[in-house]
Formats: sequence, structure tokens, C-alpha cells
Amino acid sequence: MDTAGGGWTVIQRRMDGSVPFSRTWEEYKHGFGNKNGEYWLGNENIHRLTPKDYRMRVDMMDWGGETAYAAYDTFRLAGESDQYRLTVSGYSGDAGDDMNYNNRMMFSTVDRDNDYASWNCAQSRGQAGWWFHKCSLAHPNGRYLGNCGNSCPSAQGVTWGNWRGQQYSLKSVSMKIRPR
Repeated sequence: MDTAGGGWTVIQRRMDGSVPFSRTWEEYKHGFGNKNGEYWLGNENIHRLTPKDYRMRVDMMDWGGETAYAAYDTFRLAGESDQYRLTVSGYSGDAGDDMNYNNRMMFSTVDRDNDYASWNCAQSRGQAGWWFHKCSLAHPNGRYLGNCGNSCPSAQGVTWGNWRGQQYSLKSVSMKIRPR
């Protein structure tokens, strides 16, 4: 990856809905999909790649071809014993700082609820895993709903709330990391 100086490892990619992200804890732990298409690298792999602070960048595109990004100076993922707790800080970009809301949160899936809500956010937010904090502003792992504009089911799709809102499901998004 040569984006913003290169050296990135892609840990997540959504682009066409060909891979469902409604998966179990074990599937998110080990990863799924195809590295040439849609995939999740796997929480265990991401944890092993980030023993020290990494940078993270999230690139996204809407259905009109407009792009935005969110970059973070610090990205780290704890191990499974700490439920793959996320550390993320130092935002820059033009998409909005949606990940700050998820900082210090544990990963949740439909079969393992680690969020602070009184319900399972993974179940109510498109059946997909994420670092929910009473649900979330950003949810790049949500259901791939296609081009439904601003009338998508609220908070169900591939979303970045501060950029296009909770009722707009993005065309593509990728998350990438590199050493600091």
C-alpha cells in the first residue's frame, strides 16, 4: 500500500458486499474473506502485529465517488485475555473522529457481548463485530446495504457517522496500519 507514504498492512476491506461480516467471535479472532477482496485480517493477527503503537488510517468512499479519511497516530490491540481491547488516539483527517468513541473498548460479536449497552450492539448494528461503546458512530463492519442513499436502515450499514451519518451505507472502506 502506497497511500500516504506507504508501508501499510490492510486489516479490513469492504468494497462490494461479497463477504458477509456477520460472524462469530472465533471467526473475527482468526480472520475471514480474501486478501484480494473483502476481508478481516483477524483480531489475533492484528494483536500480534501491534505489540507497540502503530498508526492507523481508514479510507472511505461514498456512492458519489467522494472520498474521506481518518488517521490516528496511535493504534494498538490487546490480546484475547483482554477481549481485544482497542487503543486509538491522535486523530487527523477529514472524515471526523468516530474512533475516539471506541477507544479502550473491548471487541464484541453477536455471540460475545462486551459493550457497555444494556443490549448487544453487535446484534442491533447489522450482526457484525466491532469495538462498541453503547453502540458506535463508526461501523465499517456493518451490513453492506448498497446504494440506499440517506434512507438506509439507521446504524445497520457500513457507516462513518461524522462523515455521512448513520443512515448512509458507504460504498467502500479500508482500515490499514503501519509502525510508528
